[in-house]
Amino acid sequence: MIKVTLKDGSVREYPAGTTVLEVARSISQGLAREALAGKVNGKTVDLSYPLQEDAAVELLTFNDEEGRAVYRHSTAHVLAQAVKRLFPEAKLAIGPAIQDGFYYDFDVPQPFTPAQLAQIEEEMNRIIKEDLPFKRVELSREEALEHFKKRGELYKVELINDLPEDAVISCYQQGDFDDLCAGPHVPSTGRLKSVKLMNIAGAYWRGSEKNKMLQRIYGTSFPKKAMLDEHLFRIEEAKRRDHRKLGQELDLFSIQEEGPGFPFFHPKGMIIRNELENFWRQEHKKRGYREIRTPIILNRSLWEQSGHWAHYKENMYFTKIDDADFAVKPMNCPGSILVYKTSLHSYRDLPLRLAELGLVHRHELSGVLHGLMRVRCFTQDDAHIFMLPGQIKDEIIGVIDLFDYFYNTFGLSYHVELSTRPEKSMGSDEIWEIATNSLRDALEAKNMSYKVNEGDGAFYGPKIDFHLTDSLGRTWQCGTIQLDFLMPEKFDLTYVGEDGQKHRPVMIHRVVFGSIERFIGILTEHFAGAFPVWLAPVQVRVMPITDRHHAYARELVKKMEALDIRVELDARNEKINYKIREAQTQKIPYMLVIGDREMEQGAVAVRRRGKGDTGAIAVDEFLVKIQEEIKNKTIF
Repeated sequence: MIKVTLKDGSVREYPAGTTVLEVARSISQGLAREALAGKVNGKTVDLSYPLQEDAAVELLTFNDEEGRAVYRHSTAHVLAQAVKRLFPEAKLAIGPAIQDGFYYDFDVPQPFTPAQLAQIEEEMNRIIKEDLPFKRVELSREEALEHFKKRGELYKVELINDLPEDAVISCYQQGDFDDLCAGPHVPSTGRLKSVKLMNIAGAYWRGSEKNKMLQRIYGTSFPKKAMLDEHLFRIEEAKRRDHRKLGQELDLFSIQEEGPGFPFFHPKGMIIRNELENFWRQEHKKRGYREIRTPIILNRSLWEQSGHWAHYKENMYFTKIDDADFAVKPMNCPGSILVYKTSLHSYRDLPLRLAELGLVHRHELSGVLHGLMRVRCFTQDDAHIFMLPGQIKDEIIGVIDLFDYFYNTFGLSYHVELSTRPEKSMGSDEIWEIATNSLRDALEAKNMSYKVNEGDGAFYGPKIDFHLTDSLGRTWQCGTIQLDFLMPEKFDLTYVGEDGQKHRPVMIHRVVFGSIERFIGILTEHFAGAFPVWLAPVQVRVMPITDRHHAYARELVKKMEALDIRVELDARNEKINYKIREAQTQKIPYMLVIGDREMEQGAVAVRRRGKGDTGAIAVDEFLVKIQEEIKNKTIF
């Protein structure tokens, strides 16, 4: 007998050779029906995996991230099988699970058409109804190479040749189809229920422009039709909220052919931007930050000293000045370090919190540019904290509290990831361990749950990433806190300690918004362009019904302008219903209708965006109400 430790900590005994699926059945038939794969001692395996010794076993369902990945990767195999049935000449590349779905890349003589996509989806549903078992077969390197060469699957041959000599090579079969795959997979195609192929795109083999362009089919799958329908609804809603579309309709920003990836902010967009920056400055001042501004272009030697030249050169822009090499800054930290170095610091000066709304430029391929979300120039709301080693924990906690306040102000929830040392990095293992443990200690002191994201830290230090969740349930990585022992070493930063000797400070690099431009894009989609009053480019539109109401309306506008309320007067000779519809299209929070009764009573008839007519109230009462909303940054 072997002992199996389950996720809840309980221990059960089973005969050696018991499969993961049999463990699930012993717990409940419902779990056995829902289980998609298992984890044995941390390794994800098929449900058919036999247990040979004492082990920790976890059952994965669609509710688990890894379970969803197994489900959708299995669906990608069904897609490949359907394509091979309908288009035998197609050559198979790769087909992973991705966020919310999967894709598979094919080499075909002619691009797929939308009609063919529908045919492929129908064939996938037939394969699912056939309930074909997924069977794992292990092969020697020679057997695998011979097998795929015989079938003309040269992309698979290339993948096999790139595997380590000692790699276990496996294929998964379902009916008359098999594919090179490490697995695991669901027990059979019948476990896959609701499938939808989404679109077709071109993709270079292995992401390199030097390689052949393949046809990529994207799809998604769910165990219930209702879940698929909800997902498709969210996609349509996301299209309606697309910040590029709303940015044009609301006249916020544009991307011009003369500057691809370089956003142009229009007057209304600048209002939103300025309000965000004003909020940022106000809250940072309260917390002891001092604002600085550093140059956009700095000498090559600085970037070599910082390590950016070696680790980030491919993403940078360069120029020459007086025959010397300069770089346009991709990050603000070296400039902040130079500010620190301009004077001698005592331990009494620390922590020193230097904040900068710094414009940075990063080279991005044209194919990945996307409105405000992926651009070539953006403003990072950077801050660099120079501190004593003993201040690390308190400073990180202070930054976490600041982030929490910011995101709650916009109604954005978040989850946290701790990102550890990447393969391409600087410094010793000892320094990285100290830095990583310092971040972990701060998170645990705040009782924050977090996920460890292995290998995704910055090249100079580990980081805490904040992933925001918007109104559609999508996540966006925005805030980050990076702990850095290495830059102070590289730039020989010092402070004079209590002992009168020079010591090395520690740095925190952190951003709240991340990129002002991207954050505006996120907010535009989160609010669907219906910004809260304090952010709205136009907060009030005053609409007199006839010419005789114009004088009263103009006096009202002047009164609001004196209170810094952003107000417009619509005095056009148009019907009031037309004016209301246009104001609603522009998503203006408050529409004030002025007629005879309002003039007589010194009142306004208020229409609230999303609520319609809320009745007439006295002008002074309305002004108090809207000023309170603006002051409190109320979100509806």
